[in-house]
Amino acid sequence: MTRDTIAHLTEEKTLARLLVVHHSPSRSLRALRDAAVEGAANEEIPDVEVVVREALDAAADDVLAADGYLLGTSANFGYMSGALKHFFDRNFLAIGGALDDSGAASEQPSGATAKRPWGYWVHGRYDTTGAVRSVQSIVGALGWRQAHAGVDVLGEVTDEHLEQAWELGATVAAVISDSAH
Repeated sequence: MTRDTIAHLTEEKTLARLLVVHHSPSRSLRALRDAAVEGAANEEIPDVEVVVREALDAAADDVLAADGYLLGTSANFGYMSGALKHFFDRNFLAIGGALDDSGAASEQPSGATAKRPWGYWVHGRYDTTGAVRSVQSIVGALGWRQAHAGVDVLGEVTDEHLEQAWELGATVAAVISDSAH
């Protein structure tokens, strides 16, 4: 056995990490979460570790250790869930968010997580527009780049929505897998 072969065999593989931060209080949201996680964990996408955290439990260290993100939320009163908003409030500055002198989000984000890929799903009964806008606004201030169209679901979750969530998870996982190689 050559030195190169031994080095190759003992070389530690670094897995790309996809962090899934969600608030899934309903059967519909849990189904979307499960589909997205299943897509992300697809065995055809190499070297990706999928880490799933409830929004109220996710910490800045989870975000900093990840190479990409999936966010899941309900649409409540025209906004993202309080749990996902609390996640952002608690962690924004620690994960690379920046504020300008007026206290508004910086237009030139360059923090620790800037340019990392992300995607989202949102479920609402009547409207998802405000929830989507609020998530995109905060994520924009972090400088993350959207890797796949969001999955916006109004009313009942269908097989088509579940397939879209699966594709979302698989796409973001593939993007970070490609970046890791």
